[in-house]
Amino acid sequence: MGNTLRIGPMMLWLIISLPLQAQTQAMDEPLHLDPAWLTLIHYQPDKFGNGHTSQADDSEFFLSENGKTSPKAELEATLDAIQKPGGGADHARCRFPARDVWIRKHLDLPAAAIECPDYQEWKNTLNTESVTLVFAASYLNSPSSMFGHTFLRLDPPQEDEKTNLLLANTISYAADAAAHDSEIMFAYRGIFGGYPGITTVQPYYEKIRLYSDIEHRDLWEYKLNLNQQEVDFMLAHAWEIRDRNFDYYFFDENCAYRLLALIDIARPGTDLLGEVSTHAIPSDTVRWVIDKDLVADVHYRPSAATNVAHSLSALPKPNQTLAAAIANGYVAPNSNEVLALPPQERAHLLDATYDYVRYKSEADNWPREFAAPLSHSLLRERSKIDGVAPLEQPAEPEVRDDQGHDTFRISSSAGQLAHREFTQLTFRPAYHDVLDPPAGYRSGAQLQFLRMDARYYTDNDELQIEQLIGVEIRSLSPRNAFFSPLSWQVGFGGRRTDTGYKRVLTPYLEGGTGGSWSLGKQTQAFAIATADLEIDDDLRRGYDAAPGADIGLLHQNDDFSLTAGAKTKAWIVSSQHRQDQVYAKGNWHIGREFSLFAEFTREEHYDRYQSTWQAGLHAYF
Repeated sequence: MGNTLRIGPMMLWLIISLPLQAQTQAMDEPLHLDPAWLTLIHYQPDKFGNGHTSQADDSEFFLSENGKTSPKAELEATLDAIQKPGGGADHARCRFPARDVWIRKHLDLPAAAIECPDYQEWKNTLNTESVTLVFAASYLNSPSSMFGHTFLRLDPPQEDEKTNLLLANTISYAADAAAHDSEIMFAYRGIFGGYPGITTVQPYYEKIRLYSDIEHRDLWEYKLNLNQQEVDFMLAHAWEIRDRNFDYYFFDENCAYRLLALIDIARPGTDLLGEVSTHAIPSDTVRWVIDKDLVADVHYRPSAATNVAHSLSALPKPNQTLAAAIANGYVAPNSNEVLALPPQERAHLLDATYDYVRYKSEADNWPREFAAPLSHSLLRERSKIDGVAPLEQPAEPEVRDDQGHDTFRISSSAGQLAHREFTQLTFRPAYHDVLDPPAGYRSGAQLQFLRMDARYYTDNDELQIEQLIGVEIRSLSPRNAFFSPLSWQVGFGGRRTDTGYKRVLTPYLEGGTGGSWSLGKQTQAFAIATADLEIDDDLRRGYDAAPGADIGLLHQNDDFSLTAGAKTKAWIVSSQHRQDQVYAKGNWHIGREFSLFAEFTREEHYDRYQSTWQAGLHAYF
């Protein structure tokens, strides 16, 4: 009996002290510096000092007043909060289920049951068995989509091959931009962190409608090999950050960056965020996910535009002309010209034209009073032809977007400007120009940012910055009877300008618009009306402006790319003179890691001629 009296108080003391011992353990051991905890609260090391700061910019994400900058304080506050009695949506265990699971696992706390109806209903609605990383190809007509976009698809259990994944949900992160902001304002504020970033959940079919049906963007689906426990933990953290603000930055803390963090949280130790340096290009992040052996399968989903273009290109040339005439109302689907075709040709003609009319109705808002009767007529005529299978879907590209050349490029070259010899070193963090290896990139598309060309002139041992490109975009999209996209370009930065008596580094802004036309499968001609603005004290009035034109040819293939043409500008403010130039540039691709390049220009400027040439090597990292 005496032993029982002594043991009873001892057991009671142990029961009461267990939470205190666990808290002491959290305080004494550096659990708050565990990489998994730092990732879970989105901490990053401070650039100056040895502390940490969370990238979350929403006070509701933290349980400690100092949680933004103190991993230890946030851990202690979370530990205290999850041990409090009670339940419901406002309890810490229901607000932060991933933190709760992680802390209980590491501190061996009892996993007492708790009612979290909102979280449980959300999780049941998502009904997720596996996760697929989806990459939407680049779309240069929108600054928000120039590099492509990534999001996660939450796949339900695959009971059979007929399971409709279009009804699956998705998790994505994007800038919460004001609806009235222009594309230029979006680009500016996106670069400098002017928008909050929001994590949202949407049905997959809505994403397909936006990216594939409207924005002409092919989708690549990369099924991740996460197990059920990892999937559940990812969803638990997605619940924690839903509707929570994280400042959005176009080049680094963007859609791809946040998804890397989710994958890092699902499978600790992958350290995908450790791959990010100055920027997180979506196609690069897909490469990193593949390199970490996280992908089980890949599936290609062509866009509506790709499907339509494939169907039309499969028609014989005369039938393509006939399809355009039918689609524009010049020829009826039951005209003699159509009925004279063999059944198979007629069926394919009607199928392709119907697909084109539907696409234009969706993407370009063709009037319903025109498109609906025409679609009905096409279907009626097609129904009269039996035994002809529709055209096959477009084949998967031989090279995926993630298999193209790496986006960071370093170049070394030697050349001559007039009679001055130089060597040049170029750094370009991203992304692609029209002469780089084209595999895995959009034909005729160019997007460069933060490029620097440094030259060393050997005649007088002078080192100069030849060019600083902030952003340079060019989109050369060939026009035809069915599609009439504008070709356009825009760029800003600093460049060497001849003022007539010296070359100075001048801030510039340039743009242009025009058209391009296919001369073959890999060659196109283009004509762009341009406008240039330069600002510098060395100019007579402090600035100069010039309308102009750029006319040329572009050829791209896996072995070499080249462009040649002529430019003219008429400076009309300070110098009032013409500047004419002919140019030829070519790259010989050595795989996707290196390219040998050569450039030549001949220019008339201030009534004098001078030539520039250079040759060297591009290396892609």
